[in-house]
Amino acid sequence: MILPKRVFLTKGVGRHRDKLSSFEAALRDAGIERFNIVRVSSILPPASKFTPRSKGLQYLTPGEVIFCVVSENSTNEPHRLISASVGVAVPKDSSQYGYLSEYHSFGETESRAGDYAEDLAASMLATTLGVEFDPNAGWDERKEIWKISSKIVRTMNITQTAIGDKRGLWTTVIAVAVLLP
Repeated sequence: MILPKRVFLTKGVGRHRDKLSSFEAALRDAGIERFNIVRVSSILPPASKFTPRSKGLQYLTPGEVIFCVVSENSTNEPHRLISASVGVAVPKDSSQYGYLSEYHSFGETESRAGDYAEDLAASMLATTLGVEFDPNAGWDERKEIWKISSKIVRTMNITQTAIGDKRGLWTTVIAVAVLLP
C-alpha cells in the first residue's frame, strides 16, 4: 500500500512545433520532467502536508515513478487563451481525506480558472462531509458557507495560463499536485 504523506504543487508552460514536445517543455518548466508520472484521481490523502516545490523535489530521484493529479491543456491556435488548474480542498479533521480537482479551459483568466478548480474541489469535499449548500449559488457564497460550517479548513489552487503561440506552435499548460511518500 502506498499512502502519500506530502504534496507539492507546480505548474508550467511549454511551446514547440510538436504537441508532445510542448508537453515535455511544460514538464521542464514545472520541474518534473525527470520523473515517470502516473496520473491518479483526485483524493488528497488524510493528514497530507503541503511542502514547497523546491523541498518536495529533494525527496525525488530522476527516473522515479511519481503519483500526480494533472491538469493539462494544449492549443496550436494562435492567440488562444488556455488554462490548466488544480484545486485543493483540505478538511479540518486531518483524519479525513480531502480533494484535488483538475480543470482546464479555453478563454478563461488565471483567476477565473483557479477559482473554478478550487470550487470543484471544495464542492466534492462538502458533499462528502454532508455540508449542505446550493450548487447554483456563486463561488463566493459557497465559500462563506464552507467557512461557517468549520468542516473545510483550507482551499487553494495552482493555475497556469498561456496564450497560443502567434506562429501556431503547440502551446501546452499544466498544473500538477505531486503526491510524495
